[in-house]
Amino acid sequence: MTDENNDEHPIDDSADLSSHALTRDRLAKYREHIDAGGFPYSYERTDLAVELQERHSDLEPGAETGEVVSIAGRLMNTRVMGKLAFGVLSDVSGTMQLFVDKRTLGDQAFDAFLALDSGDWIGAAGEVITTKRGELSVRIAEFTLLQKSLRPMPDKWHGLKDVEARSRQRYVDLIANPDARRTALLRSRIISELRHQFASRGYVEVDTPVLIPQATGATARPFQTHHNALDMDMYLRIATELYLKRLVVGGLEKVFEIGRIFRNEGVDNMHNPEFTMLESYEAFADYTGIMTLVEDVFAACAEVAAGSSLIEFDGRPLDLSGPYRRVSMLELVQQETGPEIDYDTDIETLRSLAHQHGISTEDHWGSGKIIEALFDSVAEDKIWEPTFVTEHPIEISPLSRQHRSKPHVTERFELFIAGSEYANAFSELNDPFEQRTRFEAQMEARNAGDDEAHPIDEDYIRALEYGMPPTGGLGIGVDRLVMLLTNTHHIREVILFPTMRPLS
Repeated sequence: MTDENNDEHPIDDSADLSSHALTRDRLAKYREHIDAGGFPYSYERTDLAVELQERHSDLEPGAETGEVVSIAGRLMNTRVMGKLAFGVLSDVSGTMQLFVDKRTLGDQAFDAFLALDSGDWIGAAGEVITTKRGELSVRIAEFTLLQKSLRPMPDKWHGLKDVEARSRQRYVDLIANPDARRTALLRSRIISELRHQFASRGYVEVDTPVLIPQATGATARPFQTHHNALDMDMYLRIATELYLKRLVVGGLEKVFEIGRIFRNEGVDNMHNPEFTMLESYEAFADYTGIMTLVEDVFAACAEVAAGSSLIEFDGRPLDLSGPYRRVSMLELVQQETGPEIDYDTDIETLRSLAHQHGISTEDHWGSGKIIEALFDSVAEDKIWEPTFVTEHPIEISPLSRQHRSKPHVTERFELFIAGSEYANAFSELNDPFEQRTRFEAQMEARNAGDDEAHPIDEDYIRALEYGMPPTGGLGIGVDRLVMLLTNTHHIREVILFPTMRPLS
């Protein structure tokens, strides 16, 4: 095999292929292959690497199985020992050693194999054996170059530790970094399990609009665009909530959607402007029933991803089996600031307390908004074990039903684990008159300068006037759940193509 990239002669990814000796050599081989007839359109593979490993896990050293298989993938490296060569073939499931014997292939084919470069896609057929050292291998009788890799594979890909570089060239990251591939595959399994958990409970999976006339269903800043044919401004959705609840009004009593959400907000290790949410709504349920649902779903996803509901995150154990701790937002704030405050505390006293903790308040904030800000500042990051933080103030919960026995708060919870939020749920507000009052209060906040306040959605109020049954709603941050279950600490690690500023 020809030599690869190194630190002494780095290859500029933006440079032309003819600008460096290594890529020139690969380009010449590519053109030679094209002149000889080109590359095949398909290849019949019989097995993945992991299937061979599982099927032949107990072979003795030097064994010959008589089983002929064909495998295909990327050739990652080769070492030569006289008339023998050994290659590592990587496919989506793992790696398999290729045992290449000049006596089996013949001189011409053996030399052709040695002329391959790391990263070339090949198919190889031969007998499954073990070497004298007991290494499971395919002793190839023939091979086919399926496509040439014109750029060298990275020996020490700088992106292995550089999140930004890996995110910009995810294709290289997936080639060079087994953890990246593992995370991508686990994400798929986790989403499949989420879908199974809800479908098995009788929820119907639906699709709701991504382009909408109003950015509703959450308090967030939207992305705006223009629909030319209709000559109207539209928005990318910031939530699926109000459309899903319209479906409950229409008689679809249990619905869920896993979809992309867009919020024109900051980017950090826990936030990406485009992300994935699961939202579900269940008629005749309240937020306590949704708590049980969340406990079951999170434990099931942990079993799929980690084999147990007891996982490790950030070097510490976490038990995702229920029941989870339940505590009100006000109690958590009181634990940190003192028990003398509540929602009836004088607003200036609350403002002063907030300022003591470095919180800048707005004139239009009420006691609920200030207590939420205090929770964010002094209590949130102290939560480790799964905890349902309950009883959010009405002021910050325009779509939640008022608590049945407490005047200032709603029947709402957020699930916090390891200092971050993973789910949000309500007993849904289903009174059209109260919903209009809440929307109007939000508009007052918007007029006072809160550009994330919820607009009035007249059609949604009209839907509520047809009658929505008691309903429990839930939103789960899918990307964050994947982060948790893969012990990952930056959201760009679990989104294959995150939003990034162009380099130029």
